[in-house]
Amino acid sequence: MNARPAIDERVITERILLIEKHVGRLKELRDLSPGEFTLPNHFDAAAWNLRCALEAVFDVAAHVLSRIPGVSFEGYRDMALKLGEQNIIPQAFAEETLVKMAGYRNRLTHFYFEVAPEEMYRIVTDHLTDFDVFAGHIKRLLATSLA
Repeated sequence: MNARPAIDERVITERILLIEKHVGRLKELRDLSPGEFTLPNHFDAAAWNLRCALEAVFDVAAHVLSRIPGVSFEGYRDMALKLGEQNIIPQAFAEETLVKMAGYRNRLTHFYFEVAPEEMYRIVTDHLTDFDVFAGHIKRLLATSLA
């Protein structure tokens, strides 16, 4: 029987730092007025930083899930749900928040031309704490898996 490798603390820590870096940049942008936010440089910076933070979230998810025997996943939405099913994050957070984050990651990647500045502004002003909640759960997982 093939044993799966343990969670790599370095990989997880690097991705958490990336999440924190990009969310920090987004927090700077949320202080802009809605009109200032829609200027191309601000909107582009928000889109880039949000996408990078989301990619890091799902890099963490893939890394953690790939270490659990018998767990497989297809796509970002499935990763979100599996994290809840495996009690890595609360089920409600997985279903209500992380699934939306997965969907938004896909929109930013594949349907970027449909993302409106007003929509991005709402995310930046109202939902950045979702990243903090995710990172908190992963840090707790890391602390218990390395203890």
